[in-house]
Amino acid sequence: MKVKQAEFVISAVGPDQYPVDALPEIALAGRSNVGKSSLINRMINRKNLARTSSTPGKTQHLNYYRINEDLYFVDFPGYGYAKVSKTQRQVWGKMIERYLLERETLRMVLLIVDLRHPPTKDDEMMYDWLKHYEIPICVVATKADKIPKSRWQKHVKQMKEGLLMRKTDSFVMYSSETGVGKDELWAHIESIAGLGQEDHIQPEPEQTAE
Repeated sequence: MKVKQAEFVISAVGPDQYPVDALPEIALAGRSNVGKSSLINRMINRKNLARTSSTPGKTQHLNYYRINEDLYFVDFPGYGYAKVSKTQRQVWGKMIERYLLERETLRMVLLIVDLRHPPTKDDEMMYDWLKHYEIPICVVATKADKIPKSRWQKHVKQMKEGLLMRKTDSFVMYSSETGVGKDELWAHIESIAGLGQEDHIQPEPEQTAE
């Protein structure tokens, strides 16, 4: 996708604040500091629209980013950060669960994981939860640039086996630093969101028969 326009819309805490324009939504879930904000910025060719933070757990809402008037990225609070209180984690959990189960415009969840390490227990729980409710999922393994190319497949295998991934689920190896996986991920998002080339390319004039 050629991104011509990207904007932050709202930090929402409930359905009454969600956009009402019915554009398809792609949610991003992952543990704190896994690189969700960096992924968003690289995908839309912006340096700091999605703000990265040195303080894990800072995102406390569902952050909506509108892309090309075509779709939304919805950034979830990062999970698995110990310094966030149990009460706050429960609040986030209920907010996210309600969104995932009730949001009709949700098309897919990008489960963002760190390619360098085996999936965490929280990663495994999120994957299993999404599969249980039959929510479309694409596992995106970030930080590929931190691993020598000769070891990529070893780490991909480690991630897939750790999550017990189904063969029907999509997997994209990604780097916000180098752009590895960006085009592949956009192609998958466009397909899931129903944004074919016809949405972006002007049709050629019809030719009259001789």
